[in-house]
Amino acid sequence: MFAIVVRARVLQGEPGEVGKEVAIKIVRCQESMYKAGMKEAQILNKLREADPEDKKHIVRLERTFEHRGHLCLVFESLSMNLRDVVKRFGKDVGLNIKAVRAYAHQLFLAMGLLRKCNIMHADIKPDNILVNEQKTVLKLCDLGSASDASENEITPYLVSRFYRAPEIILGVPYDPALDIWSIGCTLYELYTGKILFPGRSNNQMLLLMMELKGRFNSKMIKKARFGDMYFDDLGAFQSIEKDRVTGADVVRQVHMTKPVRDLRQRLMPSSVKMKDDEAKLLSSFVDLLDKCLALDPAKRITPKEALVHPFIRG
Repeated sequence: MFAIVVRARVLQGEPGEVGKEVAIKIVRCQESMYKAGMKEAQILNKLREADPEDKKHIVRLERTFEHRGHLCLVFESLSMNLRDVVKRFGKDVGLNIKAVRAYAHQLFLAMGLLRKCNIMHADIKPDNILVNEQKTVLKLCDLGSASDASENEITPYLVSRFYRAPEIILGVPYDPALDIWSIGCTLYELYTGKILFPGRSNNQMLLLMMELKGRFNSKMIKKARFGDMYFDDLGAFQSIEKDRVTGADVVRQVHMTKPVRDLRQRLMPSSVKMKDDEAKLLSSFVDLLDKCLALDPAKRITPKEALVHPFIRG
């Protein structure tokens, strides 16, 4: 939508740089896009300064230049994104748990840096996570939607829908915890090859979330700017569904008390026999996902806590 990325090689420059492969993000020639590109570069520079040794798994911006009115951002060159990795190596079945664990560890290191710099990425999904040739190292990329955590403008369409945290949809003021939600959705997808919440609309996203996690607490609904769009005075959810016969939208009242789908069952089908150590690892994975997907952002796991979680720490 906003830019294209090309693969390029450095022809002139410092002796160590010549011949090196880079990726150049060429921003569309339009004032609003230019401004957004400058903002992205500024955020990437701030993150780079906070991580001089390149240990925190955020893509490196090397420099910027202008060409015929286009802002160009020069990045280190990486290989495919995690959506492609899952397609190629885990189509419909996902990646093995050890690979997911290594990727999770690196993602939470990136999250720790973002939180330290008070930055929200606001578009974490498998497409925006790149890996190196060997598929061993990942880097979080595309900070085009990123912002300072204090710039808290409520918009119900922030983050790609399947990875969108409930507070965004409800219009509750948000903070960096919204990225932790997206990471939970992403890790589930890496392991299973399937999308966790494939809602067709914000309304349906909320229903799927409640089916997995139970009802929202009334305090959160009261705080929500869009709460009355989704819940009536008695706290029933207004589910918008298609009438099977007429195809028209109809509203169905849903009284959700406890979850109706179980994460553990979806990840550990009882039909599959597992070795003890693998079952133990998977069990701690379920616990980590559960903590990433707390409906209330204040109760979600922090990057610091995630890095010492048994699933990551082993």
